[in-house]
Amino acid sequence: MLEFSEGMFLVLLVIEFILGNLGNGFLGLVNGSSWLKSKKISLPDFIITSLALSRIILLWIIFVDGLLVVFSYETHHSGTAMIMIDITWTFANQLSIWLATCLGVLYCLKIASFSHPTFLWLKWRVSRVVVLILLGALLLSCASTVSRINEFNIYSALNGIGMAGNETEHVRKKQSEYDLFHALGNLWSLPPFVVSLISFFLLFLSLGRHMWQMQQNGISSRDQSTEAHKRAIMIIFSFLFLFLLYLVSFIIFLLSRFLSDKKLAVMIGEVITMLYPVLHSFILILGNPKLKQTIVTVLPCEFGCLKPGSKEPVSP
Repeated sequence: MLEFSEGMFLVLLVIEFILGNLGNGFLGLVNGSSWLKSKKISLPDFIITSLALSRIILLWIIFVDGLLVVFSYETHHSGTAMIMIDITWTFANQLSIWLATCLGVLYCLKIASFSHPTFLWLKWRVSRVVVLILLGALLLSCASTVSRINEFNIYSALNGIGMAGNETEHVRKKQSEYDLFHALGNLWSLPPFVVSLISFFLLFLSLGRHMWQMQQNGISSRDQSTEAHKRAIMIIFSFLFLFLLYLVSFIIFLLSRFLSDKKLAVMIGEVITMLYPVLHSFILILGNPKLKQTIVTVLPCEFGCLKPGSKEPVSP
């Protein structure tokens, strides 16, 4: 029989899993259907669609992992299943983080306004720059996965030596090698975080400069450029905040080995981990006028629907 903590964990896991698939599924469906109809897709829509698909895969991996924690805890911590889940999760996780970073860079280059030659050079070649980042993201995701596989190979070798009972200099070298790979494996997420942070500050500075210029000219600051700045800042800031929360879950996983109730710590970490791909999908929907309008049009009229040309919901 399940304990209370396990029951609560399963309820939260299922709720997050359903909401995450609904949000990311909506992103992929809307952009994918537009792609099929028009036979072309814009770069932002392509990134959002790819991001949604990668996060759906990520949600399924976390969901299966969570079920193993509750119903087969020993399998979760050892065996082929754990290795396959960890390797697949590493690739999907890195790809998802880099896609969100590419989206932030794209918004920054398209919306922010600076006269610096380097920024102008990047802005004029925004599509090429973002495509190169996407290719680099794919390569880095593969590299992080290879690093993870090497880490597991060293871990398996250590277990084999430990079972043989040979405590030698070779064991210490293997342990140092494993610790190095494990530490480096946790640094793969640092570059996209730094790039997103730079994009956020550039957009924030650009917004402040734009609003100051509008005030100097006696013009209302509620123009399209200001709203575009605010939406982009909200999307990037929410990504940074949720990503930091995401990192907290990793700290919980690392500390779980030193806690008396390891299983409870792992379950808390799983719930926090799933928040990132769930919440950020809805923030992307709310920050995108086209997606937001699509949601309003498909909502039942009991919640209010939009008449053509109207900006506010009206009763039927």
